[in-house]
Amino acid sequence: MASGILIYAEVTKSGYVHPVFFTLAAKAQELSAKLGGAEVSALIITSCGKTELFKEGFEKCGFDKVYAIEGDEYQNYNTELYSNAAINVINEIQPEIFLIGATTQGRDLAPRISSSIHTGLTADCIELDINATNRLAATRPTFGGKLMATILCKNNPQMATVRPGVFKPLEQDVIKNTQIIYKNPEINITPKVELLEFIRGIEEEINDIDSAEIIVAGGKGMKNADGFKLLTDFAKTLGGVVGASRGAVEMGLADHNIQIGQTGKTVSPKLYIACGISGAIQHIVGMEASKRIIAINIDPQAPIFDVADIGYVGDAFEVIPEIIDKLSSK
Repeated sequence: MASGILIYAEVTKSGYVHPVFFTLAAKAQELSAKLGGAEVSALIITSCGKTELFKEGFEKCGFDKVYAIEGDEYQNYNTELYSNAAINVINEIQPEIFLIGATTQGRDLAPRISSSIHTGLTADCIELDINATNRLAATRPTFGGKLMATILCKNNPQMATVRPGVFKPLEQDVIKNTQIIYKNPEINITPKVELLEFIRGIEEEINDIDSAEIIVAGGKGMKNADGFKLLTDFAKTLGGVVGASRGAVEMGLADHNIQIGQTGKTVSPKLYIACGISGAIQHIVGMEASKRIIAINIDPQAPIFDVADIGYVGDAFEVIPEIIDKLSSK
């Protein structure tokens, strides 16, 4: 009989557990309480010796068990090897719910697992709950972000990928004596793809939006490539990263991987500076959880001012250079 909640702990190329895992751990504690104290476990697939490095983090997030699959063959992510390993564990422990962060890796891994074990998958969720019949109710944007759909999965495990940034980590540690269980699944496949070289993209290197504490985001009001270069200089001065609205991305001013909003990323930095962003609801839902919001816009009626803690009516092309000069002179 299926029981418990299993969360995938993604180990990044930089060698740390992706921050989305810790937000999923917090949500899992809520779901567990609604399921009468269901067991919460993690699945980690990584190279030899890595799991012990993260043990303290697992213990503080309230995990009952961690299923660890280690080996030299798992040093670099491979869809076939990782999905084979995950499927072996899932078939053995039969979790009721399986959650994965909607990262680049998660979005690749989750559908392969779900199709192989013949279960449904709700992708890019922004909310999770347990309904009256004790089933996972997963909510995601649909119709281009104009509507929200709550989806139920008929089979177990009920699978969902969740956007980074939509949930907050635990405010207080939930200490448990976490049991690490090492698994060694049989590898009965020969991967069709081999990683020869990994080259980190420039945007990826300077824009780790999912875990950024300061984000400088630009909209259509930044007008052109020079506008986003100005934002990049501003972000570097503040020690932050650059984000963009959907409008700016559609104008070709920024890459989609830094888009914030219903159809992009959901973020919750300590400081969010919106420059030339009007404040459409589709953008607001992606950044309204930020602790402090500053808006710079030439239009005093822009909706972004309704959610901003501090608003400055003015031309971002004039305001931002002045701020950079003052910060640089200190």
